[in-house]
Amino acid sequence: MDNLNYGIIGNCRSAALISNTGSLDWCCLPQFDSTSVFAKILDDKKGGSFEIITKYNYEITQKYHPNTSILITRYSDGENIFELHDFMPRYHKLTGKYNAPPEIVRYVKYISGAPKFSVLYDPKLEYAIGETANHVKNNFIVSLTDKEKFDTLFLYTSFNKNQVVSGDEITLKEDGYFLVCYNEKILKPSTEKMSLELERTKIYWLDWVDRTPTYKKFNPEIIRSALTLKMLTYDKTGAVLAAPTTSLPETIGEVRNWDYRFCWIRDASMVIKVVSELGHKNSAKRYLQFIIDLMPDKDEKLQIMYGINKEKQLTEQTLEHLDGYKGSKPVRTGNAAYEQKQNDIYGILMDVIYEQLNKFSNDIENGEELWSITKGIVWIVNKHWQEPDKGIWEFRGEDRHFTFSKVLCWVAIDRAIKVAKIFGKHRKIEQWTSIEQEIKADIHENAWNEDVNAFVQSYGSYDLDASVLLMESYGFVDARDPKFVSTVKAIEKDLSNDGLLYRYKNEDDFGLPSSSFTICTFWFINALFKIGEEEKALAHFEQLLSYSNHLGLFSEDIDFKTKRLLGNFPQAYSHLALIECAINFSRKQSEAKILESIS
Repeated sequence: MDNLNYGIIGNCRSAALISNTGSLDWCCLPQFDSTSVFAKILDDKKGGSFEIITKYNYEITQKYHPNTSILITRYSDGENIFELHDFMPRYHKLTGKYNAPPEIVRYVKYISGAPKFSVLYDPKLEYAIGETANHVKNNFIVSLTDKEKFDTLFLYTSFNKNQVVSGDEITLKEDGYFLVCYNEKILKPSTEKMSLELERTKIYWLDWVDRTPTYKKFNPEIIRSALTLKMLTYDKTGAVLAAPTTSLPETIGEVRNWDYRFCWIRDASMVIKVVSELGHKNSAKRYLQFIIDLMPDKDEKLQIMYGINKEKQLTEQTLEHLDGYKGSKPVRTGNAAYEQKQNDIYGILMDVIYEQLNKFSNDIENGEELWSITKGIVWIVNKHWQEPDKGIWEFRGEDRHFTFSKVLCWVAIDRAIKVAKIFGKHRKIEQWTSIEQEIKADIHENAWNEDVNAFVQSYGSYDLDASVLLMESYGFVDARDPKFVSTVKAIEKDLSNDGLLYRYKNEDDFGLPSSSFTICTFWFINALFKIGEEEKALAHFEQLLSYSNHLGLFSEDIDFKTKRLLGNFPQAYSHLALIECAINFSRKQSEAKILESIS
């Protein structure tokens, strides 16, 4: 099936997508949100790629080295075999800091026979806006564009550079390498040095996974998702990206194509909560510092999203010269949603702050700043919770009183009260409790629709929305509350299509949604599990896992009919929800084994 059959490699500075045939089809350097140097995924002809080409009789298989982010593509015709080990270097230096340069190593490992391949090395710098020319020098191949903007890219290799540029066939007799660098190297690379980079990077990822708990059930899926989330964190600031790509369409041929190379406060906070659950508190600390740095004034409103270097203006533009993924235009950079008002982000953020203080209260260095932020958030929520907003799905039309936004305003106050208890600030608790009760009563009065027998998308509407399934997860209602159970049943009846969920079915700014939003199906599975329908939940979960690509990766959306992956890829949202579901099932199995041993 024509699908997003890509693997991701990365080093917490940038990332790249490599196809199941070993073609490097997407990468931005020197960092995630830079202009692309390879963008074939967004335009087959103009985008640029770095391809390893073998004859038709070679079988090509692909996997990750276990418990790492090193992608191995194996080429074999039975007798002649070699492997391509793709990675972006990341490891500890003697200084204690990380070595994570803006470069990709393609280590070619000789296995047997006399395998032959050729190379299509075709970088297109600056989103392929101008021409990119390759020049063979003594030590490297330099790619240069200077008509629209000036930019360069360097390729170092153990193979004959002229053969590489001309695409001549190469016969492999020993290990070799390609090194794609944003910067010219001071010290000349070698095959031995690249082999060492491979081993150092392998050890880094193995160590990282070793610090992650082992689960009884679905452990490989949890580990792969955790590694993916780690690759979507930006070390320099602590930001977490929604995805490393732009403009991969939610539906082929339509215009729901957005740039996701930014840090949404909601997505990132949910990711950090899950990463903390897995024991990686340094990522959580860096993210909290990212937020603290964004809130210099006590009454400053948070934007819903920021650039990974804390940029506040993310002006949306279109790249008209690119045809888009499978012809799906437009290709966008920037994202106009940064100007939207979404009231749910304060609850999401307060939930993370509370979780960190609750788990690591003896190891929080910025408690005073977090208490200031907590008071500031309560002030903002108290002042604005009764106002309409754009909602979690970023409707670009008229503001509404979205149920999810109201619930998360309640969460903000609820968690602030819990934080006040941790800090012993009892004077605030009584004052804030009255606000919490007022918001809760308002939601029960206005978000519940007797005719639908469910909590609905927005006040006064009849439309259902998958986001209300999170009411239980955030502690607003109990899992066995009849209102929640009937909401889950109503959503199953109205929004489920062959086990995959719509976000909602009402028309939005771009018409009717026509693909499933992957995280919503995970939310639904969790809700089924919580209301006691565990066998049905497990069946749905295993079915959903079967829709991942060949490496266990998920994008933002899934086509209802074909089950192909759609939308930006890989998607942090999807993988954090996968981990939450898998942990629930694993814990249930552990509880069953404990009960079995007791009896």
